[in-house]
Amino acid sequence: MATARRAVTTRRNRPVPRPPEGTPPPAELARQARAVLADAVRIARWAAVERDRDRDRDATSATQRAATALDLTPAQVRAGWDRARLAGLVELHGDTARPGWRLRAWDRDDSAVLRGWVALFDAWSLVHPAPDDVAPAAVAEVVEAFPQVLSLLQLSAGPVPVPALLDLLQQRVAELREERCEVAPDGPRPQPLPGPDSLSRLLDWALEGLAAVGALTLGEGHATLTPLGNWAVWVKLEQICVAAQSPAGHIEQSAEDMLRGCARLTPGPARVEYRAWLAARPVRSAVAELLAVARGEDALLRGLAFEALRVVGAPAEAEVRAAAEEVSLRPYALLWLAEYEGADPDDAPDVLTREEATWLWVDTAAAVADHGESALLVRHLESAVQGTVPALLDEVRAVGHPRTVQVLVALAAAHPDPALAKAVRRAAFQVHTGGA
Repeated sequence: MATARRAVTTRRNRPVPRPPEGTPPPAELARQARAVLADAVRIARWAAVERDRDRDRDATSATQRAATALDLTPAQVRAGWDRARLAGLVELHGDTARPGWRLRAWDRDDSAVLRGWVALFDAWSLVHPAPDDVAPAAVAEVVEAFPQVLSLLQLSAGPVPVPALLDLLQQRVAELREERCEVAPDGPRPQPLPGPDSLSRLLDWALEGLAAVGALTLGEGHATLTPLGNWAVWVKLEQICVAAQSPAGHIEQSAEDMLRGCARLTPGPARVEYRAWLAARPVRSAVAELLAVARGEDALLRGLAFEALRVVGAPAEAEVRAAAEEVSLRPYALLWLAEYEGADPDDAPDVLTREEATWLWVDTAAAVADHGESALLVRHLESAVQGTVPALLDEVRAVGHPRTVQVLVALAAAHPDPALAKAVRRAAFQVHTGGA
């Protein structure tokens, strides 16, 4: 919880940089992002209505029904559903698809729209399948090298010839290979660089993937960043900060709005706000409202809801014990119960199984990815109970958290170690394709 809270307070306390001259205002960027994700939103809303009906669960049947209802082709439905998942508009809980919190905020919250689009932008290499006859290692190298290409596109502030992008890509791939050789001089000799034809095809694939998410446009022999793409490169794939709220005066607000306001407070002042909010309500209804927020898709609010429930104490025990039977709430409920029964807060995590601790790690990472900065997400990696990154990735895949792909994509985009980032991207791809 401390990690998730720092995600918000760190952003609040640092100066807000001004975007480059000519960058559209956030409202216009959000309008463009809504246009890119229009089909994904329509499909997500259709699915939100359909999920409560007594319908055939066959995926092919659902795709055809959606295509008929929305006047789309089945291929467009599948593509839109994929985008909706990657942008956080829908989340999969076992065999059930639920609306993501961004979907509910889509029409009224520009920052939620932009965060959703950035999540899709982070996952551009999952949106457009790579050529089947190109080695996966070559694909991974191009993904790793492509931020340099995007930087050139931004600095050029206009169309860039594809041959110039190809020259830069080949140079950057060569540099990455040379750096790896310097780190491990006694290791196996690297494979030859992809041939010009192969690298050219991979460049085309990457440009088409970024065009598919609205980050650039392709012309006759050149590429140009869109305003959205230019802005995304400028912020270096960081998420947009949630609009600030006053640190006081939450008594008359809903539990969700109160918790969002308290996210920017340190624990002491936040507890004062919780007590004031609770004092104005019957205990049972207040506990029910806090647990309803905890069942939502915003992981930051889930953790804050249980912080508020700690202030409630004994009157919340029965409801928290019941919540421990729900997968998404179980780690938080078990920690609450351990502290309620007298465990030292530092020792309370010992009550969690390895699987529960891993679920909590992913959930906290989702809160950081939604509301924090890249560096904090990288530091969060060190808090995992697993001793190695491969062990962490294996267990993260196994717990089946609905935000796993987005968390891994964000971590890969943020981590400075190319080898580790490559492994995390590979894990994200495996989770994505396995659950598609």
